[in-house]
Amino acid sequence: TSHIAPAIRLLPMGRPKLLVPTTPSGDVSPYVGVSDIAMMFPVTDIAGLNRLSRSILANAAYAMAGMVQGVPPATPPDELPALGCTMFGVTTPCVQALRGLLADRFDVQVFHANGAGGRAMEALSASGMLQAIVDVTTTEVMQNIVGGVCDAGPGRLAAAYEHGLPWVGSVGALDMVNWFAPSTIPERFRHRTFHAHNANVTLMRTTPDELREAGRSIAGRLNRSPGAVRLLLPL
Repeated sequence: TSHIAPAIRLLPMGRPKLLVPTTPSGDVSPYVGVSDIAMMFPVTDIAGLNRLSRSILANAAYAMAGMVQGVPPATPPDELPALGCTMFGVTTPCVQALRGLLADRFDVQVFHANGAGGRAMEALSASGMLQAIVDVTTTEVMQNIVGGVCDAGPGRLAAAYEHGLPWVGSVGALDMVNWFAPSTIPERFRHRTFHAHNANVTLMRTTPDELREAGRSIAGRLNRSPGAVRLLLPL
């Protein structure tokens, strides 16, 4: 898997990709990255066939055959320019309204700002597959500063500051950092203010100092952009 996954990640988006490794019940991000790889857990190790592995490996073969034989929907000849947009739970109403307003002029591609989503959007921007960004949800910048689980890495906003894509954005969900279940919260943060989103997602309120640092970080990146930039602050 460690040898094959990096090669499969180089294939174009939409090309069928399936891995059946013995490790996908845990963190698969080192293998999948921001590609569209499907993974199926074989349950038993790959050491000969048995009554369980015969069924699971057959399902994997049928799944791959179905993807290969399926006909993807045709791309309209008058394809609209692709617009990347970021969304979180608290920014969903805003993004849904934006999609409705822009749908007749843009192919709006919404990315969940959960770390992987931000990395995927930046990667597509770098590859030329997006023509502009509406970055309503910049929470991943704060997650990177504090160390939350929705960290997209230090390359967030690169679409603007490295590639010069037109960028319109705001400060959606900068008021929070995400952890998993309460037991996963680092000890140094135990005194902070929390909100349980569900059993596996815990939100931590950010402090004035953290917000100031995020503001400086976002402004510093956007000020380097060679393209058009508009940062909107709702009052």
